[in-house]
Amino acid sequence: MARITAVECLTFEFRSHVHRDHEGHGHPGPPRRALQTLTRVRTDGGVDGHCAGGSEETTAVARRLLVGLDPFDREAIHELLRRSARLEWRALAGRMVGVLDQALWDVAGRITGLPAHKLLGAARDRVPAYASTMCGDDGGLGDPAAYAAFARACVEHGYRAFKLHTWMPPFGPDLRRDIAACRAVRDAVGPDVKLMLDPFHHYTREDALYLGRALEELGFHWMEEPMDERSTSSYAWLCRNLDLPVCGPESIDGGAVTRAEWIVRGAADILRTGLEHGGITSILKTAHLCEAFGMRLELHGGGAGTLQALGAMALPGEFYERGLLHPELDYEAERPWLRTPVDAMDAEGNVRIPTGPGLGEDIDWGYVKEHLVQDWR
Repeated sequence: MARITAVECLTFEFRSHVHRDHEGHGHPGPPRRALQTLTRVRTDGGVDGHCAGGSEETTAVARRLLVGLDPFDREAIHELLRRSARLEWRALAGRMVGVLDQALWDVAGRITGLPAHKLLGAARDRVPAYASTMCGDDGGLGDPAAYAAFARACVEHGYRAFKLHTWMPPFGPDLRRDIAACRAVRDAVGPDVKLMLDPFHHYTREDALYLGRALEELGFHWMEEPMDERSTSSYAWLCRNLDLPVCGPESIDGGAVTRAEWIVRGAADILRTGLEHGGITSILKTAHLCEAFGMRLELHGGGAGTLQALGAMALPGEFYERGLLHPELDYEAERPWLRTPVDAMDAEGNVRIPTGPGLGEDIDWGYVKEHLVQDWR
């Protein structure tokens, strides 16, 4: 029986071309020094699991809670972390629990020699990708025509669906510019490409309804988070008043528990969750909830863990969100610690589920070691 012997956080540097505005949204910029963390769960059998992300604070709490436990007891560990988050709310936020959970799935896969989606019960080996843009800016995504040109280029590259993230502060919001961009994209790609919109997240009910009705006329596939997600009643009202599917919640925490409440309240037509709400284990709880109610579930964000979860989802999960993309950014160059991209897309617009053990990432340990900002252990 394997036992967890240590939980560590490795921090290394790399060169990134993504800069954050004062609200935290990413935009292309000149190369800069950036830091990346990597969480490592070590076992007494000499097999370690890894996941990008985490923090020293999280690993300190995880060492106290997890050392000595069986890494295969993921359900018990997930519940322990969920309950412990009441007091360790910062160290064990959903995103951080998600990193620990993925690292444990990586351990299990490396011990058994299987990818996580096979351990979960595989349902498919590939999933269609949609191109998910960065938020609007004053440059490469500065006006509706720029979105239209980028959408056309993405479709030519093989994407069968395209999602706009439009202008947030400090570049927006602007309700009519959002609609103009959506109309320009529809005109550019024609009627057969599925289009989605993720706009400013704090529109009023009236603005969200006006926006949704414009998207209905344009034949959009769904809309995400046009209002504050803490107001469940606002989303229930919006769903009642729109034929356009509303996809959510994305940002609000609580994992499957919160999403069960949204189903009961009729606050979404398509449910949404991601690794940031407790990892692969939490995603699968939500997926089974959606299956019971006959609802689709779309996953927020990309990466190896998302793909492994999608590979085990039989009913929900139409797309893999590939991004965030921008016409002036080399998307695949932003993770130089991976020898090969985990989500390369084929000519048909599909991304294959990684088949390597665990999460299936091919980490360049030479790169990580060379760029560590603390001693290698």
